[in-house]
Amino acid sequence: MIETLVMDAPLLLILWLANMAEDRRYPEVPHMGRGFAIASYVILGLIHLLLLLAGLLMLVVAPFSAEASDFNFPLLVVGMCVPSFVGLLFFIPFVRRLLSRIIPIDSENPVHTVSLSLSMLILFNLLFTLGIGLENIAKLGEQAGNAAVSLSELWAQDITWFLLSLIGVGWLSRRKWREALSRLGVVRPSARDIAFGLGIGLLLVVLAIGFEYGANFFGISVDPEVEKVTEQFLGGLYQSIPGILTLGLAAAIGEETVFRGALQPRFGLLLTSLLFALLHSNYGFSLSTLIVFLVGLALGVVRLRFNTTTAMVVHATYNITLGVIANVWPDL
Repeated sequence: MIETLVMDAPLLLILWLANMAEDRRYPEVPHMGRGFAIASYVILGLIHLLLLLAGLLMLVVAPFSAEASDFNFPLLVVGMCVPSFVGLLFFIPFVRRLLSRIIPIDSENPVHTVSLSLSMLILFNLLFTLGIGLENIAKLGEQAGNAAVSLSELWAQDITWFLLSLIGVGWLSRRKWREALSRLGVVRPSARDIAFGLGIGLLLVVLAIGFEYGANFFGISVDPEVEKVTEQFLGGLYQSIPGILTLGLAAAIGEETVFRGALQPRFGLLLTSLLFALLHSNYGFSLSTLIVFLVGLALGVVRLRFNTTTAMVVHATYNITLGVIANVWPDL
């Protein structure tokens, strides 16, 4: 948990500074928030610049690297340069004003600015993963011996995401605890919320399995490398009840507060669902990615019609049910 928090500390700091800037963004004293805004932009801008420079350096050294044939270096370069360049473009007010015509953001809001820029790290992670190659990642995992994600690592990751969501919407800066939870749509679930969440989650399982069988019928199957990588890093969790519960509950808490709670009210349903799908870089661009995107859309609709807590119940039910099926009927 501590290690994960340390690694994500820059992101927490960036979001806190942006919220402090927004809290002090008043017409009569505009200078009060500028320092916080500039600090958040500089830190995030440096992250993007370092990635951009690393990508350009890789472009120079790749022709002389003996390992160039093992990886997709052009994609690695694109994955480091393009998301970072776009992330820097979001600091330009004109770009944000254009984007505000498409998604419900405030082009002058520093929190929305850094959120847009930070979202490019999801694209970077995906393209970098594809550049290395799922097959190579699987080999590296085999060489590392026990490469599986542990229960504590998964909980640490998703609890950190929960904290990112809270700080991202203003906790510890411009909103109190209850106000932050309300903004995220995290409420005490009613019996109706739980019942709908369980039902919709089970329905999504049936639809996802049916969709996969239908795709297989037309010759579109899950990439074997995707299955191999997923099994290598997460397969062990499917072998125990605590593991299956963690796959459902931790992901529901962490991912739903970030995507359906924090991002969807500002980025809209489609963009949020796309980012949610791209987050699952272990799926690459595959049938599994499409299924995750469709599930993300369903979770987004649940957020619109109910709240984020109900979306958490749906997500947990979906993941846990698939985990039980994978454990009990592995050949299904």
